Amino acid sequence: MTVKIHEINHVGILGAGLMGHGIAQVFAQAGYKVSIFDADAAVLGKAKERIAANFDVFIQLKLASPAERERCLELVTVSNDLKMLCDGPQVIIEAISEDMALKRKTFSAMEKYTPSDTILTSNTSALSITDISVALEHKTRFLGTHFWNPPHIIPCVEVIMGGSTAEEVFNTVYLLMEKVGKVPVRVLKDIPGFLGNRLQHALWREAISLQENKIASAEDIDKVVKYGFGIRMPFIGPLETADLAGLALTRDIHKYLFPYLESSSKPSPVLDTLVAEGATGVKAGQGFYHWTPEKIRQVIRQRDTVLLKIIHEITGGVKGG
Repeated sequence: MTVKIHEINHVGILGAGLMGHGIAQVFAQAGYKVSIFDADAAVLGKAKERIAANFDVFIQLKLASPAERERCLELVTVSNDLKMLCDGPQVIIEAISEDMALKRKTFSAMEKYTPSDTILTSNTSALSITDISVALEHKTRFLGTHFWNPPHIIPCVEVIMGGSTAEEVFNTVYLLMEKVGKVPVRVLKDIPGFLGNRLQHALWREAISLQENKIASAEDIDKVVKYGFGIRMPFIGPLETADLAGLALTRDIHKYLFPYLESSSKPSPVLDTLVAEGATGVKAGQGFYHWTPEKIRQVIRQRDTVLLKIIHEITGGVKGG
């Protein structure tokens, strides 16, 4: 027996960190009761505070009101008891570290406390849904729901069919994502990276190669994306662009260009060097760029403001969550 879309009124979130608290906000904003679990008391304790802070940009842009923030927070409860998390929700979304062994162990533990028709999903961005489900007895109710960071703003959610996922479960979760204002996409085969990360990391591989070979600075490579082809991406995708350019022209460019593109099957040595030096990105204050706390806040604030304005424009007023 499978949970029906109209029966879903309570969603559980396993993990209160970077993605988990934002995913919780999505459902609470849409009027669902939400329970959040995290084994880390410090992370769990900040979950509702982080959700409240997420609303600042929505309120600033008049896409939400202070009263809506309060209603959202009233629907969210937090707990460090896994059994309590599993008692009630018809859907539970896992959003913990990208660690296959940890995910398997977590789902195995969760299954002891959940009814067999509770839908279980993983927010993994690249790990195989089928491989994660190995630990489950009831594999047909398990699938992937890959939200994009920041999940309370970015509309897209990849709904991923695992090797044993029931079609009815897959369709129910797709409809649920639509119901909470997201733009779900169906990933019909469980492949590494799914859709978005395969596209994104192909671009990153080329960008890092260009920087590594001193073709241009990191700043200028990023400018080409932000102020060149990237600026049209909210409105038109790569295959639409190919059609508009003409597929004969697209084919001819590919014939000439593809032999020159980066095609390594291993990470760039530049990444190995930076990581070895401790220059791991914003948390370390240094990566391809130098990062100060104020610069980080400024970039995130600007990102979220611009994204919400674009989303508001292209969706006709649908709020981020």
